[in-house]
Amino acid sequence: MGLDDTDHSEEGCTTASMGELLTEIENRTEASVIERRLVRLWPFAERRTRGNGALGAIIEIKEDQKNLLESICRHWFSDLIETISRYPASEFEPSPCLAISFGTVPEEWYWEAVRGYVGSDRRLEQAISNDCIVLLSQSNFGVVGACAALSWRPATNSSWELIAWRDESLIGSPRMVSKEAVIDLERSHHDTFLNRDPTKDKGMIAPRTPCPVLYGIRGSSITAVHDAHFWLQSRDDVERCSSFGTHLTNQLSDDHIESSSSGTVTTDVTVTQGGHAYVSVFSGNRSERLVAFSEGGPVNRLLRSLAPGDIISWAGLKSPDGAIHLERIRLDDATPRITGRPVCCSNTMRSAGREQGLRCLSCGRKEKKSWHCSDIDSVTGKPQGDWIEPTPSNRRHLSKPLSLGTPGSI
Repeated sequence: MGLDDTDHSEEGCTTASMGELLTEIENRTEASVIERRLVRLWPFAERRTRGNGALGAIIEIKEDQKNLLESICRHWFSDLIETISRYPASEFEPSPCLAISFGTVPEEWYWEAVRGYVGSDRRLEQAISNDCIVLLSQSNFGVVGACAALSWRPATNSSWELIAWRDESLIGSPRMVSKEAVIDLERSHHDTFLNRDPTKDKGMIAPRTPCPVLYGIRGSSITAVHDAHFWLQSRDDVERCSSFGTHLTNQLSDDHIESSSSGTVTTDVTVTQGGHAYVSVFSGNRSERLVAFSEGGPVNRLLRSLAPGDIISWAGLKSPDGAIHLERIRLDDATPRITGRPVCCSNTMRSAGREQGLRCLSCGRKEKKSWHCSDIDSVTGKPQGDWIEPTPSNRRHLSKPLSLGTPGSI
């Protein structure tokens, strides 16, 4: 099963919606939920939802209960549409889709949806031709994410996220997840990650929107996130959740990026008034435009220090306007950064004329013509050959932290 596009900027959450549906199915049938999945999608999708993720589930059910399952899903979906109709008006209204398949669907549905634009009309036609049951609202935009969740084949770069939901009576009120609890979580549960951004002293497990989610804990195994969750729930400074679900995810997988690239810087860096930096590089047989936004922190600073002739490697995603939005960058080989002529008698030495070297205007000392160059590490602030990434709170859900491996590694 796959579900997408049920949330609104001020209401709801697709994770909670899927959780409610799975509870309904388990209560009314003999079905077993084998696995829940959370699949993040192409970051540039025009109608991307708040978390830009779709939900999936693998369910084992008796053959003679298939019709009952479909009936439960249809009634639940009808109630969902009724609930959404009462949401406040917004630029992009929710466009929910629930897709159900009792067979195997093409894996390419996932790869197309995580790496680029997919037309909803085309995907709907493909889903129907593959014998999927597709439940829609008045529009079909949600079918792309729902089918991506259906078709994802988890690999070794998958991770886990446990999502805890709030009691309905508390939704909209401030969450109680103390700063100390998040700091202690980071210190004591080493198989969880991205709990906080130490560079900003900022917790990252609790959302700041009025949605049903209390917190999400990301980790390398189902045991890791379960242990962390029950530990949090035992504390007096953490709100009690009403329920939780554990999801296998494509977060931190780099699935949205085909590979890292290398090239030579061909222009000076352009910096906008807002601090965003742009530079052109030649890679392979074509020119590319790289951009590092000011929010990228270390990536932005390294890009701003580049000069024509520098050889760099990068991992990033090409945006619809053709620019590559950098997620990681590495300076492989730098051109010399000239700082000036040699100094003598506290003054810069001057050229003595053609083929006559340099001369000190004070004492008359001569030497061969030369330039002084700075240590490139002191210019960029980072050693050559080191990959650089943004601070934790400014990374995409899909981006693999360097702590889990360099770009291109599995």
